[in-house]
Amino acid sequence: MHSAEVKELPWPKGESFLTFLENYSIPQKLYFDLEKEDKELCSEIVADKRFFLYTEEDGSFNQVLIPVSEDIQIHIYKESNGKFKFQTLPIKYEEYNETIAIPISVSVSHDILKATGNVTLALQLKALFSGIVDFRKMQKGDFVALKYTKKSLLGRPHGLPELNAAMVEIRGTKYYRIKNQKDDKYYDEKGKGFSKTYFFRIPLTYKRISSKFTKKRWHPVLKRYRAHLGTDFAAPRGRKIYAAADGKIEFKGRRGGYGNTIIINHQNGYKTLYAHQNGFNKRIKRGSRVKKGQHIGYVGSTGLSSGPHLHLGLYKNGKAVDPLKVIRRPKTSGLNGKHRATFLANSKKVTNKFESEMKSENRTRATRLDRLTYKSDVNKIEG
Repeated sequence: MHSAEVKELPWPKGESFLTFLENYSIPQKLYFDLEKEDKELCSEIVADKRFFLYTEEDGSFNQVLIPVSEDIQIHIYKESNGKFKFQTLPIKYEEYNETIAIPISVSVSHDILKATGNVTLALQLKALFSGIVDFRKMQKGDFVALKYTKKSLLGRPHGLPELNAAMVEIRGTKYYRIKNQKDDKYYDEKGKGFSKTYFFRIPLTYKRISSKFTKKRWHPVLKRYRAHLGTDFAAPRGRKIYAAADGKIEFKGRRGGYGNTIIINHQNGYKTLYAHQNGFNKRIKRGSRVKKGQHIGYVGSTGLSSGPHLHLGLYKNGKAVDPLKVIRRPKTSGLNGKHRATFLANSKKVTNKFESEMKSENRTRATRLDRLTYKSDVNKIEG
């Protein structure tokens, strides 16, 4: 006996999108009729990702929602006529913006965890001030202040928090890091950058960018949501592909619609994905260490591809990010012109807020300055 129900399940290890369709008697034609970008999204499903399965009273398939990123999910449903449909939908999460001032009483990690309930904020803070601040020397009476964003889905954390600004005070000396939304890079309160070198490089010589990165968008002509979690570089078949940065080969093999794929695990939570390759450099294997600029493979169109190109995916702490925003960071040590003026205006608001709270009588305890909650917005753009 069965009853209609909704199950929240982990995606099984080793299961592909096609085997999922087969398990629930869904025609594989559903997948093969999809556009290239939708097929690639099916390759973004990873083991243990939580998904929602709806079944009928007899236990048969009704519909499923499968998240493929923090912002987009795959929806397959069965119509009344028995036909199956595929679409992509935005994930409706709640988002919290918080600014919090925390006096140090035990340690940075202990006090941030106690005040926010999130251990990863301390790790992000330490990485942000690496080489600048020795957190082991912080003492009682020192201070940190954080401005961050976190997401919640069905009452549980959704993804990792994003640190937008931070201040560390050690024995009266203050250090600031504030994110500039134009390039996703951190600067001090005066607009001076602290990283003058590229961490990544573009991994090939290409003819053109054939498809850009999009988290989620509403297509006004097709009347549906679309997403492309990487950047496509059109190039001749057989052209060499190089590692975008130092790292370790985490995956080498076929991966659904991505075809021949390599995934490299880098430092600071970054991973890069190189898809649709014609073949691999035979000298590298899973577990191999590679250097930035080292030859790893060749451009192709394996998997489900409309022509020879490299699909480059970039992930930060498991979240898909725009590769070109990271690779094409400015070489200059600071901001110029109107970008600098806009940044400094925002920086002044942040530092004033931090300073005001630190001077108040609440200095002996962690104090939230604001907490705003709203539903995620759908990013509607033309084209």
